[in-house]
Amino acid sequence: MKKFLIVGLGNIGAEYVNTRHNIGFKVVDFIAREANVDFQTVKLGALAEVKIKGRTLLLLKPNTYMNLSGKAVQYWMEKEKIEKENILVITDDLNLPFGTIRIKPKGSDGGHNGLKSIQALLAATDYPRFRFGISDEFKKGQQADYVLGNWSDEETEALKERLSVSAEAVKSFALAGLGNTMTAFNGK
Repeated sequence: MKKFLIVGLGNIGAEYVNTRHNIGFKVVDFIAREANVDFQTVKLGALAEVKIKGRTLLLLKPNTYMNLSGKAVQYWMEKEKIEKENILVITDDLNLPFGTIRIKPKGSDGGHNGLKSIQALLAATDYPRFRFGISDEFKKGQQADYVLGNWSDEETEALKERLSVSAEAVKSFALAGLGNTMTAFNGK
């Protein structure tokens, strides 16, 4: 059975639950709820297992806080013997309009501390990533407050549909492959 490590980036703690920076957690939570599985506390995070059509998706929420996400990713890749091309890191992106999806096979960290940590520990930039647009609707110097701020009421309402589309994109990654998923979901 082919295994995939689906990493939702975020920060642990009640104060971060509804922040823009935690969209990665929100996406994997949505997938787990949809599959009726629970997360278990494990080394360096919380893990849930979803099986779809002969594939196993290991949904990971690192508990290392964003800046040290690479520790959890590296540990679980090694423990479960998952290759780089079978991981998908879900993160927020200020450079994309709200709710826009961009999936890529590789890239820079774009200033994102979670991706920086993963890149440093894997010593690579060629791992699939799923960027979820949170837009850049903040005043100069307010980036940290915006990213760590809660979703607006309008965004919260729109998130329901966006999380559903995101979950479909993750499943497509495991079932149809990266290229087909990029074609089907990028920009949506």
